[in-house]
Amino acid sequence: MAHDPIWMRVFLGVHIAAGASSFLLAPVALATAKGGKAHRRWGMVYLWSMGIVAATALPMALYRPVLFLALVAVFSFYAAFSGYRVTKLKALVRGGSAQPVDWIAGLVTLCSSAALAGLGAFKPAAVQNLGIVAIVFGFLGMRLAGSQLWSFVRKPSEKMFWWYSHLGNMIGSYIAAWTAFSVVTLPHLIPGGIYLWLWPTAIGVPAIVLTTGYYKRKFAPRAVVA
Repeated sequence: MAHDPIWMRVFLGVHIAAGASSFLLAPVALATAKGGKAHRRWGMVYLWSMGIVAATALPMALYRPVLFLALVAVFSFYAAFSGYRVTKLKALVRGGSAQPVDWIAGLVTLCSSAALAGLGAFKPAAVQNLGIVAIVFGFLGMRLAGSQLWSFVRKPSEKMFWWYSHLGNMIGSYIAAWTAFSVVTLPHLIPGGIYLWLWPTAIGVPAIVLTTGYYKRKFAPRAVVA
C-alpha cells in the first residue's frame, strides 16, 4: 500500500468514499415514496456513487492485477445501471426498442460474467482462487444481463415489467455493496471465509424474489365481481 503510486491512493480514497455513500444512500432511496421527486433524486445519487465505485475499482483491480475484482466491478455497476435504464424503457411493452447503450452494457456484462464463471470453474488461480465465489457471481451476472437482453428481443407482456426489473436490479446492486462491506470490514471482527462473500447474496436473492412476488400480487388485475 505504501509503495502504491499516488493515483492509486487517490482512487482508493475516492472508491471508499463512494462505496460508503452508496451503502448508506440505498436505504434512503428505498424509504422514499416510489416515483416521487425525493426517490428519483436519491436514486440518482446512489447510481452515480455506484458508478464511481466501479470506475475506480476497475483500474485499481487491473493495476494490481486482481482480475476477480475487475470482473465483479462490471456486473455490480450494471445491476444499478440497468435498474435505472429500465425506467426509460417502459415502451418495450408496446413494441419500443432499447438504445445502443443498453445493448452494449448488457453484452459487455454478459461476456465479463461468463469469463468470471469460466475462470472460476476451470482456472481459479486467475481469479485469486475464489473459484466458487467466481462461479456464483458469474452466473448471477449472466442471468442479470441475459434477462435484460432477452427483454430487448422478446418484448415483455407485463405492463409493470419495468418495475419488477428496477426493484430487483437495484436490490441486486445493493447486495454488491453489502458484499464489499462484508469482505472488507467483517474479517476484523470474525474469522474470514467464503461465507463472507456469499451471505449477502444468500439473503438478498430471496428478498428480491419475495419483494417481486409481493408487487406482482399487488399489481395483478382485480377480478370483476358481477
